[in-house]
Amino acid sequence: MPIRAFKQIDVFTATPYLGNPLAVVLDGSGLSDAAMQHFANWTNLSETSFVLPPTEAGRAAGADYRVRIFTPGAELPFAGHPTLGTCHAWLEAGSNPRAPGDAIVQECGVGLVRIRQRGHLLAFAAPALTRSAPDAALLPAVITALGLQPQQVLAAQVLDNGPVWLGLLLDSPDTVLALEPDHAALKTLGQKVGIASVKRSQDAIQLISRSSQEARAFDGHDAQTLAEPDLEVRAFVAPVGVNEDPVTGSLNASLAQWLIADGHLPERYLAGQGACLGRAGRVHIERDASGQVWVGGESVTCINGTVTL
Repeated sequence: MPIRAFKQIDVFTATPYLGNPLAVVLDGSGLSDAAMQHFANWTNLSETSFVLPPTEAGRAAGADYRVRIFTPGAELPFAGHPTLGTCHAWLEAGSNPRAPGDAIVQECGVGLVRIRQRGHLLAFAAPALTRSAPDAALLPAVITALGLQPQQVLAAQVLDNGPVWLGLLLDSPDTVLALEPDHAALKTLGQKVGIASVKRSQDAIQLISRSSQEARAFDGHDAQTLAEPDLEVRAFVAPVGVNEDPVTGSLNASLAQWLIADGHLPERYLAGQGACLGRAGRVHIERDASGQVWVGGESVTCINGTVTL
């Protein structure tokens, strides 16, 4: 069996072991779908990624590399923390983008995803979002499985940017952090659920003021020096084989597109995720002048080596 370069990256943190780990096989050439899936199941991380050359169409459109992303149970067309972690590993291995400047273009199941680099932060352009009202029967069942009362849910949307989430905006961060879901029930329902709440201990003026700090973060300031997050997030993903994901880029992307558009948050803010798992993930959100939402974070390499695969 070939020996392949391998890295394990911690994403959405500058401090090892406080973010969301990702296994990266830096050359997935020649691996079958079954072999990729088997290895992802063996790593038992929320995602494992495999770097490949772009397809002919992807290269013609400007792609620097292609990535395939697997959970322990299935392949994903797109995911946020594997996008940033794979890009971090690809750059660290000595690769360079084809186009001049700091833009990297990743090809994946949803198409091409742009990634930009600002100091220590990488940020991906959130894919287009489709959102809709949740099914009338599904929402009460999920609320029950989460152990919530209906009045604790301020808003709900089905969010689809490749992965499909049922997004719930709750009444307080304390409610978010206190949840002890029935994961078996959520798995039976077959729906990934993203939970969020805006921190409202300060008034909206301070929230908008803090957004200027996030703008500076995208210019390379250390994420660990920033204030407490403006949005508390949790992701329950029992249907794909993991009860709770530590820090989730695709969910934070779709939450940002929803919550900014509906006026719940300013155009720049900081999200926190992973506290209930002993993590301290920080996700930097910015909507630029064109309306594009960028989802950023720091990454750090924890394991460098090879894998027999």
